[in-house]
Amino acid sequence: MRIARFSIDGNVAFGAVEGEGTVESGGLVLDIIKGIPYTDFELSGTKVPLSKVRLLPPVLPNKVVAIGRNYAEHAAELGNEVPDVPVAFFKPTTSVIGPGDAIEYPSFSNELHHEAELAVVIGRMCREVPRERVKDVIFGYTCANDVTARDAQQREKQWARAKGFDTSCPLGPWVETDLDPSDLTIQATVNGEQRQLGRTSDMIRSIEDLVVHITEAMTLLPGDVILTGTPAGVGPLNVGDEVAVTIEGIGTLTNKVIKRG
Repeated sequence: MRIARFSIDGNVAFGAVEGEGTVESGGLVLDIIKGIPYTDFELSGTKVPLSKVRLLPPVLPNKVVAIGRNYAEHAAELGNEVPDVPVAFFKPTTSVIGPGDAIEYPSFSNELHHEAELAVVIGRMCREVPRERVKDVIFGYTCANDVTARDAQQREKQWARAKGFDTSCPLGPWVETDLDPSDLTIQATVNGEQRQLGRTSDMIRSIEDLVVHITEAMTLLPGDVILTGTPAGVGPLNVGDEVAVTIEGIGTLTNKVIKRG
């Protein structure tokens, strides 16, 4: 099931996406969900054309835990070794935007990069999750763009500013709850030109590895997000560019880059 979060007439709700096509092509409708989707829920039967609503970030995470250098070719393209343990960092909630929202080019950077990633959405509160229970705590999967101020990342020892600035974490367009994430095509285009193309099967550490590793240290809450790393091909974004992240079985997340006002 595809679960979207949206606003219409000033109200915010979740809905199940039905029909075929893309956000832009039409043909999709939302069956409004009663309540929130992390627990047992009912569909209301009230349906709204997706073209009549504004899609929001599919979740509002308490925290986004991101993993760096989880694809060997991406680590190599930036001159880095594959780490012995997963490299984890946070992106704040203020970095999260939804499909169609603008990425604001930060004033402290001259080298903004896209990073297409599979995002894991947590469905229940969990801590110290054993490997065999990982699937039980996952709500679903969505597309993410770990937008990075590469020059700031290289000159600052911590990545908080480089990867945590406002609008640096586009998520969407919805959460797919019925998906095997082990071998999916993941790609990024800029102005229609392909930049990144990889497969989730190329991850150094699996989603099970990452959930176990993260929950050894912290409690994850419903709606929290794990970014699983990016394949090779990261590259520059400029003001006016349109960047799209597409993941097989989920859909396409599209955002434009604007000058920060």
